[in-house]
Amino acid sequence: MVDSQYYLPNDIGISALDCREAFRLLSPKEQMYAHYLSRASWYGGLIVLIQTSPESANIYVLLQKMFRAQAPQQLEAAATAAGLSAEEYQAFLVYAAGLYANMGNYKSFGDTKFIPNLPKEKFKALVWESLAFKQSPGDMEALWGCCSESLYSLEDKQKQLGLGEKGISAYFSGNCCLEDAEFAQKFLDSKNLSAYNTRLFKTEIDGKRCYEVRLASAEKDNCAVEGKSEVCCGKHEFEDAVFSVKRGDYAFLMEKVCQNLEKAKDYAANDNQKRMLEEYSRSFTCGSVEAHKEGSRYWIKDKGPIVESYIGFIESYRDPFGSRGEFEGFVAVVNKAMSARFAQLVSSAEDLLPELPWPPAFEKDRFLKPDFTSLDVLTFAGSGIPAGINIPNYDDIRQTEGFKNVSLGNVLAVAYATQKDKLTFLEENDKDLYIKWKGPSFEVQVGLHELLGHGSGKLFVQDDKGKFNFDQTAVRNPETGELISSWYKGSETWDSKFSTIASSYEECRAECVGLYLCLNKEVLRIFGNEGGDAEEVVYVNWLNMVRAGLLGLEFYTPESKSWRQAHMQARFVILRVLLEAGEGLVGLKECMGADGRSDAVITLDRSKIYTVGKSAIQRFLCKLQVHKSTADVEGGRALYEGYSAVTADGTHNFLRLRETVLLRKEARKMFVQANTYIKDDAVELVEYEGSAAGLIQSFVERFPDDAEKVEAQLLEMTCMDSSCWC
Repeated sequence: MVDSQYYLPNDIGISALDCREAFRLLSPKEQMYAHYLSRASWYGGLIVLIQTSPESANIYVLLQKMFRAQAPQQLEAAATAAGLSAEEYQAFLVYAAGLYANMGNYKSFGDTKFIPNLPKEKFKALVWESLAFKQSPGDMEALWGCCSESLYSLEDKQKQLGLGEKGISAYFSGNCCLEDAEFAQKFLDSKNLSAYNTRLFKTEIDGKRCYEVRLASAEKDNCAVEGKSEVCCGKHEFEDAVFSVKRGDYAFLMEKVCQNLEKAKDYAANDNQKRMLEEYSRSFTCGSVEAHKEGSRYWIKDKGPIVESYIGFIESYRDPFGSRGEFEGFVAVVNKAMSARFAQLVSSAEDLLPELPWPPAFEKDRFLKPDFTSLDVLTFAGSGIPAGINIPNYDDIRQTEGFKNVSLGNVLAVAYATQKDKLTFLEENDKDLYIKWKGPSFEVQVGLHELLGHGSGKLFVQDDKGKFNFDQTAVRNPETGELISSWYKGSETWDSKFSTIASSYEECRAECVGLYLCLNKEVLRIFGNEGGDAEEVVYVNWLNMVRAGLLGLEFYTPESKSWRQAHMQARFVILRVLLEAGEGLVGLKECMGADGRSDAVITLDRSKIYTVGKSAIQRFLCKLQVHKSTADVEGGRALYEGYSAVTADGTHNFLRLRETVLLRKEARKMFVQANTYIKDDAVELVEYEGSAAGLIQSFVERFPDDAEKVEAQLLEMTCMDSSCWC
């Protein structure tokens, strides 16, 4: 039962992202702009292979060579000749599709390793029977030798991403542990250098610790770059260690990204877009996070573009320390009808923010009205596709200059469609309600989560010159009544201070804001929900959250007592808070299913949402914000880790419930994305069927001009560092 979490099921949901109509409505110039931004994103997305695990790029190249020689339908004959059954060949296709969709052999949502659901000797037999092997037996045998062991290995450390003995991370050499990550962060802070675009490699020379900090950049040598990062390249003595800061990580791919950004610039709609792309290119050329921040400032100023995009080292969920960004790039087209609702929410934001349960001093001095649009995704390159985004993640920009919110409409349309027979842990009378109102309620939750969740709250800061952004003689902690006694200093950021819990803690805060403000009638009206419909939306939104808290147990690893997914940890914490509220608000009971296997049912008393539920979220949300605002890492960690604990003690045996959740889990859907090509000076869109074969074909055709060179470079990058994980 437990081992099933390391396979992708043959019947996994795979859906095509529909963007044909949105793309058709673009002008020829806008289509060209979208095309080159997509090319930049796809090349950059390959970086995630290198970031995920030591073997991911090798497996990717092995599969690409097989499928470039024979399409999935053609390879099937070779599979039959190699002795694979139809089910085993489908398992092979699903594994390949999973590797492409996650950009590596660890799930993007949950960070668990997945391995092929067919015997190793059958996989090898298929490789040997393939046309790719017959054409280049030496190369294919060498590739298989490089990755076959790790392809199937489920040793404890390799079961999930993590740091040190807790798991695998390619952000750090294999000999790094949490203490190394903390020590490196101290060094980076001392140089005012961001960790976002870095990796860390540790060696020992003559008994002295030596660390190499690699900056992602097309340039491999020191080059002049505006901003502060150029002064950091080279060797630095720091405490009892030596740090060497070098450019050139992923150099080949970074150069391809820059080349396509330069081409996109010719089709930019305005100066903000041009300056944005110039700064991104400068960032990716020389490894300057300062330049990327500057590009992000122009991106914020580019209000209401028809083609929206963002690219770079963005989310830090998968860095076990929580500071390094995974590469992602997206290109999408605005959905004007849905965006109008979000624009209304933005207009109401200044009236809604005072409703949040913390004193005015804990809110930003001025709400910087962001763009908030609904987008149909054309391209989303990286390890997975979210439902909504609030970026940039740079706190100094978000606090004083602004941000943007996007909701990904065509992702929502397919990702959260639910079949009744696959709907677990709910009473029968709740299932129909859930299916009917899940879409509308999630639309409200995403809107509130992104705009007023991530967009709210002030960080108390004392800058390098000693200046405070709050009155330290007057602002009091609402929990204690005492004057504020802690804050962020100098180059300290939310991520660097709260490190390992930062991502999940912030997602929890944003989810709580969504739950709390969805009780507001004006919010519900903006989204077209009034009267009885509005009450159903509220009920299903809260019901969905408590059910998600239970489902979150899939993403907890008892052996290391660690969580592998920030959002699901956040939802489990909320479930614990609402269970603790008592008074029958939330019920959770174990039972026996109709199939004779263990099951569970979760219930929510809708009559108590506005009283017991609201009060519980109000108190908890205030605590979350106070710890965040005041940089109170000790208090915040104690609070959050307390609610995150998964034990067999108390009213509910969560360790036993986790086994039930694993028994009845449904695999997360995968998406098939289109490609764009230039033919006769016009851009053509090519779409693929929503299947494993369609997903594979989309990747086979993704790099039509230089696939072999790209693959050779991926192998070279992987080979160069292979000894770092031995």
